[in-house]
Amino acid sequence: MSMFLDQVTIEAKAGKGGDGMVAFRREKYVPDGGPAGGDGGKGGSIILVVDEGLRTLMDFRFNRQFRADAGENGMSKGKHGRGAEDTYVKVPQGTTVRDADTGALLGDLIEHGETLVVAKGGRSGRGNIRFASPKNPAPEIAENGEPGQERRIELELKVLADVGLVGFPSVGKSTLLSVISSARPKIGAYHFTTLVPNLGMVHIPDGRSYVVADLPGLIEGASQGVGLGTQFLRHIERTRVILHMIDMSGMEGRDPYEDYLTINNELKTHNLRLLERPQIIVANKMDMPDAQENLKIFKEKLAAEQEDEFADPIPVFSISGVTHQGIDALLSATADLLEVTPEFLLYDEELEEDVVEYNFVDDEPAFEIQREPDTSWTLSGEKLEKLLEMTNFGHDETIMRFARQLRTMGVDEALRARGAKDGDIVRIGKFEFEFVE
Repeated sequence: MSMFLDQVTIEAKAGKGGDGMVAFRREKYVPDGGPAGGDGGKGGSIILVVDEGLRTLMDFRFNRQFRADAGENGMSKGKHGRGAEDTYVKVPQGTTVRDADTGALLGDLIEHGETLVVAKGGRSGRGNIRFASPKNPAPEIAENGEPGQERRIELELKVLADVGLVGFPSVGKSTLLSVISSARPKIGAYHFTTLVPNLGMVHIPDGRSYVVADLPGLIEGASQGVGLGTQFLRHIERTRVILHMIDMSGMEGRDPYEDYLTINNELKTHNLRLLERPQIIVANKMDMPDAQENLKIFKEKLAAEQEDEFADPIPVFSISGVTHQGIDALLSATADLLEVTPEFLLYDEELEEDVVEYNFVDDEPAFEIQREPDTSWTLSGEKLEKLLEMTNFGHDETIMRFARQLRTMGVDEALRARGAKDGDIVRIGKFEFEFVE
């Protein structure tokens, strides 16, 4: 079983806020009594935090539901309930976070210790001490805590590497990685030996270093799911430089230049911005017969297809992963290119579109009305249902307050306009009451 997991959907449910309390202080020798019900504590939030020690999303293979604790209820003598601790969920560097239901981008977690709140804890319910006024100095009113946010989150890992090795299967990517770094990827004389991305740290004699990712081999149609498909194409997106490896020996009967065009087309189809990354063509297996002649033909076709005659030609390095020929020059040229290549922001445009301006625009209907076959009425709506959950029906004053809030929201008028009559049954969730003219 592969120990690499790079895409998973989890469920996050934040904690409910603690309920406020209705209480009164009546103590001997205490002249100022009155309401003394404390507020509840806030509910715990679900927060993602980057841990540089993680390399995959394997921890989520069998644990995909995360729940935070509810806040403590308020107490008498004006004592507030304790707020719940937030629940932190560790994710690896390079994790992209989206809302699984809407597809909205929530964050792109890169730096160690970076955090992102994915489900916010409910606010605390107010105790009756908060509702005291000169008009009503002893209120029997308290709120229940707000429900915690609940949502499905999609986590997608895109490995952090400076350089990505791409090419057809069995062109020598894993062999090169094993030569230039301490990584020990699986190497075999058959296609798709590499099933997961392998990372290696490259150190060159002049003191420079960078991270190289050996990615599973691509074939024609990979961007549509052929072979290993898009399962690993995503990991190329964070790289700054692409080493495009080509089997110049032609031992498998393929034309090296056609291989080059096919892989570039798959990169473009998956994400057009991948072609913005500078490429170095790595002509591998130059120790094999016919490799020199194939390289000459390849360079001629490459020069003939260059659109801008004044642009610098794409660098081509001849190497042999077996004899180590030309590898030092390739590593130095890659380091030079990295020094002048900036990072590519994956989601800059999408994040700009998701910027929220916090102005009050109440264009969403507060509730919806539906007539049931039994002639009863059903009210629904996020605002209305949240108001219901935060209402403590254990006290008459709180029930009257809820009725006033419904009236203020326009529920009475809307029901009347739809034809509701005196005595009709109205339901909000499990709560049921009679409509009164």
